Amino acid sequence: MACIGTFSFYDGKYSGSISTLTVNAKATIVQNEATGDNTPTHLVMVGGAQVGAGWTKTAQESGAKYLSIKLDDPSFPAPVFARLVERGDLHELYWTREPVRAERAA
Repeated sequence: MACIGTFSFYDGKYSGSISTLTVNAKATIVQNEATGDNTPTHLVMVGGAQVGAGWTKTAQESGAKYLSIKLDDPSFPAPVFARLVERGDLHELYWTREPVRAERAA
């Protein structure tokens, strides 16, 4: 896992930046007002555009809370999956690659 962002939590939202080889953006992660089954608990915003969504999860091993984040943008070949975890005073966004699934032979 690679750290692709750092955020501070203040006034009910996470503020920080996301940095990769192709992305360098100031971002905020805010509470989602919508509710319902499978509705994201958080929205990832860059400027006025929503570029992702997050769901509150609990780690099985430690019981620690984190946000499971899905980032997507028309410039991405596929969505990016990450976890926002607390590390002291900061929250760090760690990117993970989805495993490649083998195609079935016909």
